[in-house]
Amino acid sequence: MSATPLISPLDSNSAAATVLGSAAHPVTLRWRGLEPYAQSFDAMRAFTDARTPETPDEIWLVEHPQVFTLGLAGDPAHLLIADSGIPLVKVDRGGQITYHGPGQVVAYLLLDLRRRKLMVRELVRRIEEAVIETLAAYNLATDRKAGAPGIYISRPFENQLAGGADAALHGLHEGAKIAALGLKIRNGCSYHGVSLNVRMDLKPFLAINPCGYAGLETVDMATLGVAASWHEVAGRLADRLTHHIDGVPAAAQTQNGLTV
Repeated sequence: MSATPLISPLDSNSAAATVLGSAAHPVTLRWRGLEPYAQSFDAMRAFTDARTPETPDEIWLVEHPQVFTLGLAGDPAHLLIADSGIPLVKVDRGGQITYHGPGQVVAYLLLDLRRRKLMVRELVRRIEEAVIETLAAYNLATDRKAGAPGIYISRPFENQLAGGADAALHGLHEGAKIAALGLKIRNGCSYHGVSLNVRMDLKPFLAINPCGYAGLETVDMATLGVAASWHEVAGRLADRLTHHIDGVPAAAQTQNGLTV
């Protein structure tokens, strides 16, 4: 099943920018398209280092060529096949090893958490909720898993079945991971973000213990019967992320890294 995107790039081959969010907390959405991981990584750090208290927050939507990334305290032993031909990049986010590749939406969140009065764990919860709502728009049932951050396929409720969810496919892949999340917090500002598998070659995930969990199945939306384009899903995810980060809870928290 497909859903109409809420946000679309002006030009899928350019870094088109749109201002979203509330007047008090605007967010600039940038469609960066297909971009090497190292280029995005360097740009995120440069943006964060250069920003001031007046710098608007941004969300970047990116698709990467094949790459494995290993978090700050990640164990290289979770790379199971050393000669896969896919480069490994060590990065400064929390978490273990993950894979990025064509057909995956990556949303980088460059946010001033102090200005938004967002605690880090509250930000993580809101990002996860945005992913759950994005997938629910395609009648996919997903949820969090205690002790294993990210978003996983769950058993659909009966009202979701009536909306078109495929119970058999959900049953075959129940517990599989469909989205991964990792953040870095520097001087009260976040970068890195969340990746959502849309239509991918999933074989590279077999070369790693995804996010450090041996034997964890990784799945994409296409495997679950969703025929949606990268741009459609990216636009809907950006809409949900913007909606959820606009809230202002009571206290702020600053950390140098977060394992998620």
